[in-house]
Amino acid sequence: MNKMEEIEIVIVGGGICGLATALALHRKGIKSVVLEKSETLRATGAGITIRANGWCALHQLGVASNLRLTSLTVQGGTNISLASGKQQERPFEKGEIRCLRRSELIKGLAENLPPGTIHLGCEVLSITLDPLSPHSIIQLQNGRTIKATVLIGCDGANSVVAGFLGLKTVKFLSLSQVRGFTKYPSGHDFKNEIVQVIGGHSKIGRIPIDNKLVYWFATLKMNPKDVVAKDPELLQQMTLESIKGFPTKMLDMVKHSDQDSLSISRMKYQAPWDILLGSFRKGTVTVAGDAMHAMGPFLGQGGSVALEDAIILARCLARKRHEIDTKTNGSQVIAYKVGEALDQYVKERRMRLVQLSTQTYLTGILIKNPPFLVRFVCNILMRILFSDTTAHSQYDCGRL
Repeated sequence: MNKMEEIEIVIVGGGICGLATALALHRKGIKSVVLEKSETLRATGAGITIRANGWCALHQLGVASNLRLTSLTVQGGTNISLASGKQQERPFEKGEIRCLRRSELIKGLAENLPPGTIHLGCEVLSITLDPLSPHSIIQLQNGRTIKATVLIGCDGANSVVAGFLGLKTVKFLSLSQVRGFTKYPSGHDFKNEIVQVIGGHSKIGRIPIDNKLVYWFATLKMNPKDVVAKDPELLQQMTLESIKGFPTKMLDMVKHSDQDSLSISRMKYQAPWDILLGSFRKGTVTVAGDAMHAMGPFLGQGGSVALEDAIILARCLARKRHEIDTKTNGSQVIAYKVGEALDQYVKERRMRLVQLSTQTYLTGILIKNPPFLVRFVCNILMRILFSDTTAHSQYDCGRL
């Protein structure tokens, strides 16, 4: 039987949120271990839009400058309706917006962590509370057993840690999104803007990453279970079929896309009432990122908000850690102080996440093209609650 390891802070999940949380803690002089179930760090989804609030967080993490070198600044947005033939400028927020390669963001975070922080091939099988202390016992598939003083779940929408906390599972829309890259070896002539073409039950958008690479995303009314999601050629054909009649440049972009970059996922979200009422802390265990607040892509805020979580969680833990003397304080005192830190983190995040999830929820309803009365009420609520469409990006998570 393997000897039980004792680790102060364990982060489950080596995605954007998990790595950012580990780096934020590292910047505060706090060591942590990241458990990633895959054998390599993954970057599924091709590109990711980072808005002004996300760049504030990346600046605090000390990685913003290098990441800026990998992408162009997005300077505007245009929506095109196939039904009316009209082009409309999108309300565009102030502040920095760029689309990054997910792999570049993952790499930028991982390279700034101390050696030995990331443990690959570590899938969590179970989490229990130690009957003799406030610590968590983590059983891994590879046979390792870890006793953690603090456990942070950054393990995505199907989070094992969220399950341990008893949080509600994510809900799904009858929509899926295909994402991919298209390379233009001789350069493209697209403006540095987000362009979306909307027609029928489908929508496709593009964002230039640099002068030779474009990230695109197509929203389709279907369940990925209906297709062989691992077959990139089928994904490409399915997308082309769904956007028949769209502008030639959009069709050519999908036709010549890098098949290795293609992925599909069903749109999911956390209901606003689940976030309002959810218990995000049990003992010294909490969650962050999609494990806490999975949201549809409508606001383009998923990655940026996860980066906010990392900064605020690390700041709250660091403040309370200064009050703890690990040599003289017993485990109960340490657990109490950690609990206070996690409660402060949840308090700071909850209402912001409720706002974001409410807007995502209402947008998801409107996309379904509901009966007139439902659509009317949702539009009124959107105008009242979210009249300033740029407010989410102006949020500042503060100093680390």
